[in-house]
Amino acid sequence: MSEVREILGYPMLAATMGEVVGLCGAAIAERRPLQVGVLNAAKVVNAGRDASLHAAMLSCDVILADGQSLVWASRMLGKPLPERVAGIDLFVNLLQLAHEQHLSVYLLGAAPDVVEKVVAVVAEKYPGARVAGYHDGYYTDEEAVAAEIAASRPDMLFLGMTSPKKEKFLERYQPTMGVPVTHGVGGSFDILAGVTKRAPESWQRMGMEWAYRLVQEPGRMWKRYLRTNVLFSVMVVKAVFTQRTAQLTALPAREVA
Repeated sequence: MSEVREILGYPMLAATMGEVVGLCGAAIAERRPLQVGVLNAAKVVNAGRDASLHAAMLSCDVILADGQSLVWASRMLGKPLPERVAGIDLFVNLLQLAHEQHLSVYLLGAAPDVVEKVVAVVAEKYPGARVAGYHDGYYTDEEAVAAEIAASRPDMLFLGMTSPKKEKFLERYQPTMGVPVTHGVGGSFDILAGVTKRAPESWQRMGMEWAYRLVQEPGRMWKRYLRTNVLFSVMVVKAVFTQRTAQLTALPAREVA
């Protein structure tokens, strides 16, 4: 298995997209649970103020760098991650795996019309995949939804829900659902359904997807991104300073030895 590196208090998996897809395939073949968590700057900041979100993230079996900012932070801290493994890209790669290996998937989240569009997209683009079931994210009885998922016995569960709702749902119900691979994909259902547009690849490579979304929804998103980006930057600077201070403090002891 790929190395795990501690970044800002989280055990991040230093793996490429291909390696992560391979891990998921192995988990399905062995019918063992693999809860995939994805982390970006906003979630790091929010988890710093939400103990339950922080605990839910740490309950994941693997945590991936969904945001390019985490990859940059890992390099600044001397623990470089090989690449960004974005949640939506992993989602698409796992749908392709389901198509190739005739695996089953369950789709949970988004508005009723959106999740129905995603089901249609999966049927059209990934005909080898079987949709074991689906449910929108506006449910009132989450225990009943979890029971429905468990009864459908999917190979993979994708949650098109916001944080911390998806992390907390998985933390509560994954032990009873028994799905081999679970992956919270956030707003990926909206993108796959064509409701929202994803940033061009050039913006993605620069780590500027947040800016592209800000351009699309400036009135709703500017306060969120201003706050989280500034706070995340402060967290990284503090972590780098603390790490370098500790290294300098330890240096004389090494020299004496």
